Amino acid sequence: MEYQTRYVTEKEVSQITGLALSTLRNDRATLRRIPYCKVGRSVRYLMDDVINFMESKKISPYEEKNRASDNRDVPTV
Repeated sequence: MEYQTRYVTEKEVSQITGLALSTLRNDRATLRRIPYCKVGRSVRYLMDDVINFMESKKISPYEEKNRASDNRDVPTV
């Protein structure tokens, strides 16, 4: 199977991530969050980078449950 690289616009990234366009633009100016490509005035994000960003923000209920139970075991002074 042939792998195709897919690039998406800032509007698509905004819809996928829920981040405002202004946030994405500020992030580009400060080199934060999601890497991007710029050709002329056109800005594109690699879909794999967008997915990786979203995956890095994933919160697992199982991990949260364990974290909460770990905190109960700590004696308070």
